[in-house]
Amino acid sequence: MQEDKQRWNERYLENPMPQAVSPLLERYIEHVKIGQAIDVACGTGRNTHYLAEKGFMVDAVDISDYALGSVKNSSMIKKIDADLDKYNLTPNRYDLIVNVNYLNRRLVSQMKDALKSGGVLIFETFIVAHGDFNMPTTNLDYLLRKNELLHSFIGLEVIYYEEKIDVNLKGERIKVASLVAKKS
Repeated sequence: MQEDKQRWNERYLENPMPQAVSPLLERYIEHVKIGQAIDVACGTGRNTHYLAEKGFMVDAVDISDYALGSVKNSSMIKKIDADLDKYNLTPNRYDLIVNVNYLNRRLVSQMKDALKSGGVLIFETFIVAHGDFNMPTTNLDYLLRKNELLHSFIGLEVIYYEEKIDVNLKGERIKVASLVAKKS
C-alpha cells in the first residue's frame, strides 16, 4: 500500500489533474435522489465538492493522502484514506456512486450491490486505445475493453452509454466509455 500511496502522491504532484466537475456528473445529477454518495478514487475532490454542495453526504475515497489533503473539510464529506485494491463497498448504502477516470474491476463487481434501490451509478473511464493513437502501451488492467463497461452492469437500467474519442489534459487523443445506470 505504501508504494501505491507514494506513486499516486507523486502523480498528483507532477501531472495536471482535472479541476472541473465531470460533465457527465453535471448532466445526469438530476436523475439522482439526494442522499448518500461515494466518489471512488476522488482525487483532489472536484466531484466530491460538487456533490456536497448539492446536499449529498459524500464518502470521498482515495489512496493519496496528498490528494485527500485538497478535499475540503466539511460535515458533508467523509474523507477515507484507503487502498482501493482492499477497500470494500458497503451493500445497499449509496444513492449515488461516482467513478471517474479510474478502473478497479474488483470494485466493479461490488457496485451493483452497494447501490440502494433507485440508486444511480455514474461511471466514466478509459478504453484501450494505445494502438489507435500511437500511445505507449500502458497497463491493460486499468483500461476497459470495447463494451466492457456496458456488459459489467447488466441488470441495471441504462440511462446513458457512450464510447467516444476525447482529448486529455495533455492534448492527447484518448478513448473513453461513459455509463449512467439505475438500480431497480
